[in-house]
Amino acid sequence: LAQDPWLQAPTAPHQHLTSTMAQAAMLAGRGFGGLAAVAAVPALFMFNVDAGERVLMWTMTSGLKREPYQEGTHLKFPYVMRPVTYDVKARAYEIPTNTGTKDMQNVQIHVRLLFRPDVERLWDLHQELGVDYETKLLPSVCNEILKSIVAQYDAEALLTMRERVSQEIRDGITERCDKFGIIIEDVAITHLNYSKEFAKAIEEKQVAEQEAERQKFIVQ
Repeated sequence: LAQDPWLQAPTAPHQHLTSTMAQAAMLAGRGFGGLAAVAAVPALFMFNVDAGERVLMWTMTSGLKREPYQEGTHLKFPYVMRPVTYDVKARAYEIPTNTGTKDMQNVQIHVRLLFRPDVERLWDLHQELGVDYETKLLPSVCNEILKSIVAQYDAEALLTMRERVSQEIRDGITERCDKFGIIIEDVAITHLNYSKEFAKAIEEKQVAEQEAERQKFIVQ
């Protein structure tokens, strides 16, 4: 398997810097094309951290530095340093799950998360999961929490006790994600669908209860 060139430490990193600067100087002597090359040189030695971002810096000499770079323009050395950019703004992630209730009814639930990485634990998050942490962790955590909580309730109770169920799901997901350095700002159930047969049975029951109330009122 081919190795990541960033993981192959050269015997003399300064040689890359010398070579890069020498190439730029050579191009500088070739008219306007050389001037364009010189203008591009600063981009090799600088990088920006935009609003809502943080950067962890990987270096050949010391690996991944713990302290993230804040917003602004910073110095880097090509081939020796590699910025790893993280979006630290709150973002939405929706996860669909099919699971079963306590009375063996099939239910489809869609959960919408609002999440962001904990900047103070960004180094740990990167070491554990990497930049695409949300796709690696959030679906598995949500599916596990949803299945375990929904299985404790009958299908009808999910409707009548929706606020309580939502709170339990929110607490479970928030606690689990916090262990990995992910902050959950909000959890919302956006869809709660049953089988057609069960939905029809619920509707017929509601109609019957309404009719019973109406008859009771007429008698009184």
